[in-house]
Amino acid sequence: MKKAMIAMSGGVDSSVAAKLMQDRGFACVGCTMKLYGNGEAGLERGHTCCALEDVEDARSVACRLHIPYYVFNYTREFKSEVMERFVCAYASGVTLNPCIDCNRYMKFRRLLDRALVLGCDCLATGHYARIGFDGERYVLKKAIDESRDQSYVLYFLTQSQLSRLCFPLGDMTKTQVRRIAAENGFINAGKADSQDICFVPDGNHAAFIERYTGKACPEGDFVDAQGKVMGRHRGVTHYTVGQRRGLGAAFGKAMYVKSIQPRENTVTLCENGALFSTTLTAGDFHWISGKRPEGEVRCRAKIRYRQTEQDAVAIPLEDGTVRIVFDSPQRAVTPGQAAVLYEGDVVLGGGVIMKT
Repeated sequence: MKKAMIAMSGGVDSSVAAKLMQDRGFACVGCTMKLYGNGEAGLERGHTCCALEDVEDARSVACRLHIPYYVFNYTREFKSEVMERFVCAYASGVTLNPCIDCNRYMKFRRLLDRALVLGCDCLATGHYARIGFDGERYVLKKAIDESRDQSYVLYFLTQSQLSRLCFPLGDMTKTQVRRIAAENGFINAGKADSQDICFVPDGNHAAFIERYTGKACPEGDFVDAQGKVMGRHRGVTHYTVGQRRGLGAAFGKAMYVKSIQPRENTVTLCENGALFSTTLTAGDFHWISGKRPEGEVRCRAKIRYRQTEQDAVAIPLEDGTVRIVFDSPQRAVTPGQAAVLYEGDVVLGGGVIMKT
């Protein structure tokens, strides 16, 4: 009998993933990664995933399924590879997606490695995505339910990793998942979905960064494209490209964050029309096939998690970066976010936006 490790966050998705893998005949072992404490992040129960309180829900489901359950302590690794990267990125004017880092460095590197060391044949998670095999290589595909699709945050997966992963929810809707949880009496059947950034309370990035570093980000100047001072900002960690609300100053017209310059401690503002661009360059680029295309690739691309893919051409460059040219201008292309390429429902690869 094949053995599967199930990454159980305490939420309904990973709990149902465990049930489905068991139904497929796998000998399942449940586990939760202890990443941080709710007190450390300033969170209350019900507003996070992977924290200590969620262990109770995951353990309850594992007990109901009669499978072994373990908690692995990865707080030190999570702090250095996710939280500190997040803090450093914001301090440098870059808007990083920590959920991608958590998946990349924690779940699908450290936890997968541990699963293999413990003799498991695969690691299963509650992600909404699909894995296929085209006869030569593994492919990552969007979930059937595109409203739940999480392939965007999985673009970094390698052929070796894909060969050892299972996403049993990829062919399902959230309604179906909750129904299975309720039918099996899972304690978390009606549990609310976790927020995007689990360790940031109420989405207040700047407040988290100040707590984490023990330092207040200094105030500075809002400037226009010509460098003319327009007002004062509260610190660069309070802003991201495209932001309008919460600027804390009146300008007599709608103004948006165009770019952030930490060295000068300035935030450049512009009107909405100046936020659009047709090109970007992405670095740290990963092609899921393991092979870089020889020439241009006609595809669809998305530059943020909730965006619909847009028609584009991807041009691989000699230095390993990829230039993406969109058919129509895109609003607020943001350094630090991921640019992910698709061909139909197949993920071609992705990288980190460096510049427009």
